Amino acid sequence: MRSTLTDIAREAGVSPATVDRVLNNRPGVRARTREIVIEMAQRLGYIAETPNGAPQRTVPGQTIRLDFALPAGTNSFIKLLHRHIEAQAQTRPDLDVRVTTIEGFNPDRLARLLQDLHGQTQGVGVIALDHPTVREAIRSLSASDIKVVTIASDILHVPRVAYIGIDNRAAGRLAGYLLNRFMGAGRPGKVALFAGSLAYRGHEEREMGFRHILAEESPNLEIVEMREMLDDREKAYSEASALLERHPDLAAIYNVGAGNTGIARALKERGRAKEILFLGHEVTDGTKELLLDGTLDAVIDQNPRVEAREALNILSHAVRGLPYDLHQPRLQVIFRESIPEI
Repeated sequence: MRSTLTDIAREAGVSPATVDRVLNNRPGVRARTREIVIEMAQRLGYIAETPNGAPQRTVPGQTIRLDFALPAGTNSFIKLLHRHIEAQAQTRPDLDVRVTTIEGFNPDRLARLLQDLHGQTQGVGVIALDHPTVREAIRSLSASDIKVVTIASDILHVPRVAYIGIDNRAAGRLAGYLLNRFMGAGRPGKVALFAGSLAYRGHEEREMGFRHILAEESPNLEIVEMREMLDDREKAYSEASALLERHPDLAAIYNVGAGNTGIARALKERGRAKEILFLGHEVTDGTKELLLDGTLDAVIDQNPRVEAREALNILSHAVRGLPYDLHQPRLQVIFRESIPEI
């Protein structure tokens, strides 16, 4: 059976509260007591040892350096995630957290940023493009015992500690289910897809899930176009404007990424905001307004506050060699009548 804090406290001759303070790097414990607790936690298997059998590489009370690499641009969800990471980091005196933004659709630039973190950090959180240079950069960091988590969009076949985010394929299927229910079973119609970039596995998975459920349950609905917007609201506006000119009988739009305000602007200018079904992602200040005025019919949300919290927790625990039970954000559908605080 797995050891508990009580087991460690009994063997170390201290209280469970003292063990909790030591393992969570809280003040108020003498250095020698910290050493005893850490040694006992390792002996009982509560704290992992490094592959060569040496003690964990962090000293109790030592500040852990974490870095986050997030895309730059007008994506409001990313800005919310950035804000929550920094706000929560300020409440963690045990962490030294830095967030770097980078042009989100240049994999080589992102890979260089990750490579430059060698020797500078102990853990990295990244919204990463699924590209060979990025995968190799993550493998290189992990080989140097730098812990890595992917956030919001996963990358497979890399030695990351965890993926933190929703099941994006399930999110795409959920969008297809909602569209079918809104449209009415059997009703024919044209549907357009928008994405930030299919270089993000998360966007690709949403599209795949959406297409699959429409093929299964709504063969009467025709996907007429798929447009990439690079998560830029101005590009979203121009692409949506052109789309509406080409398809005056368009029935629905599903946007798997950012740029909802740009699409909404094009719909409103043509007087079609209440006519065309519009589904999007993420609750932001912009999407809240669009839900309230009826332009957006529903938003599929992942909670950036939870993702920030879990990223900080799992990285800090991984660096210390401590176990941690990851709590993934829930997949939620938000309507005008159920808008949460952000």
